[in-house]
Parts: sequence; C-alpha cells; structure tokens
Amino acid sequence: MYYCCAMTNKGIRPHNEDALLIHKTVLTDGVKECELSSPFLIAVADGVSGEQSGELASSACLRMLKDVSFSSHVDMEQKLFSIHAALAELGARQEDTRNMQTTLCAVGVDENEMIHSINVGDSRLYRYRNEHLQQLSRDQSFVQLLYEEGVISAEERQTHARRNIIFPVLGNLTEQPDFDIREHHEEIEYGDILLLCSDGLSDYVSKPEMEEILALPKPLVRRLQLLMELALKNQCSDNITIVALVRMPEKFRNKK
Repeated sequence: MYYCCAMTNKGIRPHNEDALLIHKTVLTDGVKECELSSPFLIAVADGVSGEQSGELASSACLRMLKDVSFSSHVDMEQKLFSIHAALAELGARQEDTRNMQTTLCAVGVDENEMIHSINVGDSRLYRYRNEHLQQLSRDQSFVQLLYEEGVISAEERQTHARRNIIFPVLGNLTEQPDFDIREHHEEIEYGDILLLCSDGLSDYVSKPEMEEILALPKPLVRRLQLLMELALKNQCSDNITIVALVRMPEKFRNKK
C-alpha cells in the first residue's frame, strides 16, 4: 500500500495550466489525499506557457493517461505517442486551441512494486531519502543542454534568461517529443518520498529549502503546503503543482 497526497494552485495567474493525476483521478484545483494499491500511475502536467489552451492540454493529457491500464507489460511509448497524436489533432481543430502543448512527468508502480518513470519537458521527479533530495528526471530544456555542455553552472540554470525554453512536448504540431521512459528496477523504500512537481515549485524553491521543509516532523500534506507557501513567498509567478508518494508500512495503513 502507498499514501499519496497532492495539490495544485493557480498562484497569482488567472488560470491554472497545471493538472495532476492520482491513479484514475485528474485534479486541476485543490488538495487530494488517498491510499493506493499497485499497479497505478501518478503524474503532473504543465500546459506550455505562451501556447494557447495550456490548461486544456494538461487536463486532456491526464484524462487520456488515466485510461491506461498500467502494468509492467504495457508499451508506454506507444501509449504516449497515441496521447501526443490525439492532443495534436485536438489542437489543430480550431484556431484558439492550435498547437496546445503540455509537459508530463509521471511515476508508475507496477504489479511487482517496481518503479517506472516518464518525463517529457521540465516538470520534475525527485526522491527524498535520508534528508537528501535527488532529481531523478532530466530537464528537457535549453538551459539543461547548456549546463551539460559546461557553458553555464548549476546555479545559473535557475536564473538564466532562456530557462523557459523547452524541447518539443506532448501536442507539438511540428516535432515529435522525446519520451524519457525508465524502468528503475527497484521498489520505493520505506521512508522515501517520491516528489513530482511543476516548475512553479522547482524554479522558486531551492533544493536546500525543499530538504529543510521535507525534514520537518509534520504530516506530509502539511509539508507540501509549506513548500507551496514558500514558492509564493519567493515571488512565484507561475502555477504550482506537487504530488508526493510514500510506501506505507502495515502498521500505518489508514493513518495520514
């Protein structure tokens, strides 16, 4: 059994272009907590800024993803290409939805309790273990490419003027996205937190700040609220979405 808590907030923006998925539930506002049994998928999607109908792209993507019967045998690349094609077709139908796009960062736990991850764009997957936060996903972005080539430092990634330029994502009409799909061949360890988030959190709350909050002796849902509050305090100008997943020891089931 697993415990998942998640929240999404439009922040100071008029609309929420983020959405989240917990198993078969898509959320575009508010907070959700639940217990999950494998297999299942959880995900964060962020409608691409500057493209039309970002909020439609993110929610439509996750509504299609929730219909995937996830397991170790599912061809996720084929499923994602189908979702991408459907979004592109939907976006091409009329001018006000043309070229709508979305990032996707997802975690699947299969019937054998093994972890799988999916990433397209710059939403992120982290693992918090032993008071240390490690990014498991790789940003598909221009500044990440500059960083990997040694042109800029890790610190400069956070403030670079072109940090919002990302590679093709779901729904792009001219280029296919590059799906980063990984089988991690490991289970979630007791005490670990898998954390998915949109860049409304990762761009405005530093890794040390996240680690400090996640280490607090407070319920997980309260720690996520504190992360969101800190992003807003740090002048976040974007929507903010966070999903956290932990594995539950038997004695803690039915307790939050």
